[in-house]
Amino acid sequence: MSTIQQIYAREVLDARGIPTIECTLWLDDGRSVMTTVPSGTSTGKYEAKELRDNDSNRMVGKGVLKAVENINTILGPQLVGDDPTNQTDLDQKMVNLDGTKDKSKLGANAILAISQAILKAGALSSNLPLYKYIQQKYQITQQMDIPTCVFTMIEGGKHGAENLDVQEFEIIPATHVNFPESLNMAVTIYNKLKEVLIMKGAIHSTGLNGGFTPNLFNNTDAFEIIIESIKATPYTFAQDVFLGADMSASSFFENGKYMLKDKSQAYSSKDLAKYYKSLKELYHVFYIEDPYQEDDTNAWKEITLDIGATSMIVGDSLLVTSLEKTTKAIADKVCNSVLVKPNQTGTVSETIQVIKLAKESGWQAIVSHRSGGTIDDFVADLAVGTGAQYVKFGPPNRGERIAKYNRLLTIYNELAYDAQQLAAAPVAQAETAETVTQQPAVEATPEQPVQEVTQTPVETTTPEAPQPVVEETIQEPQPVVATPEPTVVETPLPATPQPVAVETPLPATPQPVAVETPLPATPQPVTAPIAIETPPLEIPGENSAPIVLSAEGEAVATPAENKQA
Repeated sequence: MSTIQQIYAREVLDARGIPTIECTLWLDDGRSVMTTVPSGTSTGKYEAKELRDNDSNRMVGKGVLKAVENINTILGPQLVGDDPTNQTDLDQKMVNLDGTKDKSKLGANAILAISQAILKAGALSSNLPLYKYIQQKYQITQQMDIPTCVFTMIEGGKHGAENLDVQEFEIIPATHVNFPESLNMAVTIYNKLKEVLIMKGAIHSTGLNGGFTPNLFNNTDAFEIIIESIKATPYTFAQDVFLGADMSASSFFENGKYMLKDKSQAYSSKDLAKYYKSLKELYHVFYIEDPYQEDDTNAWKEITLDIGATSMIVGDSLLVTSLEKTTKAIADKVCNSVLVKPNQTGTVSETIQVIKLAKESGWQAIVSHRSGGTIDDFVADLAVGTGAQYVKFGPPNRGERIAKYNRLLTIYNELAYDAQQLAAAPVAQAETAETVTQQPAVEATPEQPVQEVTQTPVETTTPEAPQPVVEETIQEPQPVVATPEPTVVETPLPATPQPVAVETPLPATPQPVAVETPLPATPQPVTAPIAIETPPLEIPGENSAPIVLSAEGEAVATPAENKQA
């Protein structure tokens, strides 16, 4: 296997024009990988900490030159000569070098940049696409499908223009819609929505991620307009497509109450629960993300108990991709789904532990982008390789969002090609007694004994909370045959609707749309007509424990011996 020869980082800009880190890793055979890390706008207070320069004279204080320097002078040199397939060991080494619970010394952004690069380098050295490498290395799923996409249509809150309280209004394709058709659905509805907004004389500018930010009277009007747009397409509302909402309730939580434009009085937690039930009944909203402020635990439990059987109650700021917080939420039945953002926890190993726990517990895992994203499509491969049921990559526009959807299209075609090759493979004819006697005998070669590799566990002074272990396959290396590149069939997008001239101002608040279609069962993740079962990848070199966590769920340093920089 290849080893790490050099790691180099530099400062680049994310989709918001704010600095982030780009990291390049070279292997000793001359090949290289590159990755960038995202950053969020609406961040949870329990997330791992980015390292920013805080120099008001440069990049509005958001520069990351300190984090870049930490990669180039501290973290990177310690990993030179290591095998990139030893992901957990190398992640632990970086946690040790940082030595803090929240990765604030060297920066979670610095550590994650290298962690992502290591995973990509491991796939490259194994001659596998990243998603196949993840699947065969961690074996969280036995088959790979394209997850159901949560598409943003309208933005408000911190992602909008103070127009609405809810951060994202979303559409979610139903089970029977495959990925190419779901992408066509999103593009069609998105452009039809623009046409409807123009027709009504509403603002149709876009927000931070590319969703529309119309000037509506209240939050429920956004659901009304999306439904009106869906009905103007070939798709059937509540059969082909459903609605979701990222409430980001912390952003409108003040003095123990929740302030929404939908009524003049503040909402109590119980009032807000009634509001969510009405959204479900009137608009078939079955996906609700961050419905309450992260410390309003009893309200989380009550809404999950009340509508969780037929709805996804998703924890983002509540869980911050933390293994400890997710473990506790599962035990306490606080919610039933976890939003997964690698930069919330700071390493690939810890991220994969959370996905593994969620799937083993019957939860839904949603792999998500961040508003401060780049054209890096790492999270698309992560979602497919771990078998996540959903992905949330934003609206079907803006280059940093489209890069991830296009990557899913590539993976979809590769899986289709693999399925065709498997179906076309000749079936071995069963041997008869006569043919067996005609064949010359072949002397069996005795198998060589396999020497068991053991590692002394790293001692830690901090007691570890019980946690699932990410199993990584450790076998003798075998030659890997590169997968042929499939032919990608380009499907033309529907014609962009023409703007409609508007002579009247925005009308009064529309009445709720009466939907005659009965609510079907909660949509399940899109199951593409492709199910590829692959044998475990025989990747050498890793027989280590998962990232060490403290009782509070934070990654902690262990007294493992490190190289000198």
